[in-house]
Amino acid sequence: MTRVVVALGSNLGDRAANLQAAIELITAAGVLVDGVSSVWETEPIPADQPAYLNAVVTGKWDGDAHRLLAALKQVEQALGRRPERRWGPRPIDLDILFFGDEQLDTPELTVPHPRIAERAFVLVPLSEVVPGPLPVLGARAVELLDRIGLQGAKRTGVALRRPLTPGPAPAERERGAKRIARGGEVSGR
Repeated sequence: MTRVVVALGSNLGDRAANLQAAIELITAAGVLVDGVSSVWETEPIPADQPAYLNAVVTGKWDGDAHRLLAALKQVEQALGRRPERRWGPRPIDLDILFFGDEQLDTPELTVPHPRIAERAFVLVPLSEVVPGPLPVLGARAVELLDRIGLQGAKRTGVALRRPLTPGPAPAERERGAKRIARGGEVSGR
């Protein structure tokens, strides 16, 4: 299994509920979530939209990076994300920050995420769940954050729950993935 780090963001609807639902659906899709950061409120980029809530989760994934990307896209769609303008408002945004120690650069996926070092909304929650040197980059998130500052990031009082089970059994994982693909409810295992 590969160690994965995924960033979560939401700036439409019930932002905290969107983040929690994403964690549940990510787990149902097969990510064994084992770490969840605090929730941070950050200013949007670009500024012509509502503020974001951001978090980062860590876990393990049994598959390749493109399968993980496809699963995350299904979760985004299940939670109401539709293709619109780049960097526009959205109920949920899921980005693969790290996929083990792999470096990928394909038309669909770049890992590590190319703008990690310039975004406090990623680095602040990332520093909570990956306190040591970051895969591939070698620097710690707090060291990168020292270079750019908090950029207005504020910890909220919202506490996201890690799933009660470490992840579904393989048969349930497959059923959960199929339900996500159909846009169905998967959190009530």
